[in-house]
Amino acid sequence: MEKTSILTVKDLNLFYGKKQALQNINMEFYENDITALIGPSGCGKSTLLRCINRMNDLISTVSITGEIIYKGKNIFDKSVDTVDLRKEIGMVFQQPNPFPFSIYENVIYGLRLKGVKDKAKLDEVVENSLKAANIWDEVKDILHSSALGLSGGQQQRVCIARVLAVNPDLILLDEPTSALDPISSGRVEETLLELKKNYSIAIVTHNMQQASRISDRTAFMLNGDLIEINETKNIFLNPSKKETEDYVAGKFG
Repeated sequence: MEKTSILTVKDLNLFYGKKQALQNINMEFYENDITALIGPSGCGKSTLLRCINRMNDLISTVSITGEIIYKGKNIFDKSVDTVDLRKEIGMVFQQPNPFPFSIYENVIYGLRLKGVKDKAKLDEVVENSLKAANIWDEVKDILHSSALGLSGGQQQRVCIARVLAVNPDLILLDEPTSALDPISSGRVEETLLELKKNYSIAIVTHNMQQASRISDRTAFMLNGDLIEINETKNIFLNPSKKETEDYVAGKFG
């Protein structure tokens, strides 16, 4: 079955000052797919992820050439509103980062910014987003308690719910389970597999087992280059490049 592309990276180069961190990256992200980005520390995985919703704009020394095409438009075009872009392309970070207020207020933060005041609507979004993030049953009786009182794994799922509440097209996750214990990591993985029915997902992970368990496609990066991208089973069982084979076999990393 032909997959539908949701976002295309074309000839993307990124520099921190004079140091080049991404070199001529070309790849597609597809609807209802989980794409994993793997590779050793410092290879450019997180930098690429942050390009996709323009988080690198916040770093003054960064310069970028090339394009990222989303909805027929280059996201680096001056006419693109980054606030709107980040609603459509949500991001979940390595360390859970709930805001210091209630679980309820965390989830509806983006809707409050949009000026939504209808309580019935907000209640509905909170319930649906927490259910989709696989945490509703754990928090439904403590919605007005501080999100900071939750465990790390619960906080991370509340952060996923916060992203879902504004109904994004694409969800970016930067090592979302690296700070979590195995059981919490497993819950987040279950959540992602459920979410891909309705969303497209890109995940940076150091954990090769995680990439092989949950992703449809895997991209292997090394020293700012995209070495190869393919269906996950091909990357792990039949890689076409020697570097990929060595990395997947644990010979370096």
